[in-house]
Amino acid sequence: MPIKGLSIIGESINDSVPSTRKLFDDGNMEGLLALARSQDEKGAAYIDVNIGRREPSLMAGLVRKIQGVSSKPLSIDTPDMEIAAAGLHAYDAQRAGGRLPVLNSISPLRPEMFSLFKIKPFMPILMISERVEGGQSAPNRTAEETFRTARDMVLEARRACPGITNEHLILDPGICPVGSDSEGNLKRLLDGMHLIHDDPDLKRVHASVGLSNFTVMLPQKTRKGMPLRSTLESAFLTLAMPLGVDMIIGSMARKYERLPPGHPALACLEDFVRMDGFDAILRLKDFYS
Repeated sequence: MPIKGLSIIGESINDSVPSTRKLFDDGNMEGLLALARSQDEKGAAYIDVNIGRREPSLMAGLVRKIQGVSSKPLSIDTPDMEIAAAGLHAYDAQRAGGRLPVLNSISPLRPEMFSLFKIKPFMPILMISERVEGGQSAPNRTAEETFRTARDMVLEARRACPGITNEHLILDPGICPVGSDSEGNLKRLLDGMHLIHDDPDLKRVHASVGLSNFTVMLPQKTRKGMPLRSTLESAFLTLAMPLGVDMIIGSMARKYERLPPGHPALACLEDFVRMDGFDAILRLKDFYS
């Protein structure tokens, strides 16, 4: 079962997953619905729905069919306005016990997606890993830039979505593969979340990351019965949950847990955020070896 206080958006119905893409390509609706049922039964708080670059009508039909087999609220996962609109039109909050859908995601470069709130209220995932500078996208490289973007996006959400409250906002600080993080992204994320957590105006705002991205470049390896990739993900949660990360897009097949002080994976990440550049990468390599 998920960690207490952590809501998991089940990630399996996503066109970027090769096995799921095959289900889409084959038109295997029963296979897609089986993924929805399985994630529901394993405790997912939300079920992600990402159809890739397919027709909006497919998103609408899939949303209706999933809501026929699961009462969990859905995460409409697309940057495409038409696909997102189709999913929101099809979503029936009554079938989810009155709970709002999640819209993943709105970035500083796509503020027009807030207009979809007129179709149906939703909980937006607000991307705060980048900002607009001189009309162009610029990555946030410091905790302060991440914090300022969070404040700007929350203010924009309040302006564009009448009646929306902090409890309905989800910040995504952006998580990069730790295996190639020589620029201090993990430190930026954690320090940025600390600033957000301490801001009274952002109290009760949720925060989420796509956790599988964190270890995506690392090999599958087990040591003394410990799967190293999922254990590093648990180490991340141990550091990030006290700072306000209370949601993830993740796998219901993984066993996420809070690790005790001194755990080797937790010690590795604590060292990682204190180190710079390739010294941090070498510390990760030492943990793996």
